[in-house]
Amino acid sequence: MNWLLVAVGGALGAPLRYLTDRAVQRRHDTVFPWGTFTVNVLGCLLLGVLTGAVTHGAASHPVQLLLGTGLCGALTTYSTFSYETLRLAESGARLFAVLNVAAGLVAGLGAVGVGGLLADAVRG
Repeated sequence: MNWLLVAVGGALGAPLRYLTDRAVQRRHDTVFPWGTFTVNVLGCLLLGVLTGAVTHGAASHPVQLLLGTGLCGALTTYSTFSYETLRLAESGARLFAVLNVAAGLVAGLGAVGVGGLLADAVRG
């Protein structure tokens, strides 16, 4: 049954990633991969909230599998982040490549932290 929860979450997360990426990239005319950056930070925020909720007993293990492993696993993308960073560096946009790595790391870790704090705040 666990694999089915992960599969359903992934089936929701993958198209959500694609649609979000396309919508964000259409709004920004730059070489910086804002779409991938956005889905990765949103996924980190969601995972932080979810992990905090599970830790405090407000969410169950099946919910963690559905939303954490499935949805967030398909929504976020390390492989695309890596590919886009390499593509930026190879095309001569090295500053954007460095900014992508630094901003992605700082924003992702920050979003997980904020998500955990939000879960704590809701718990009271």
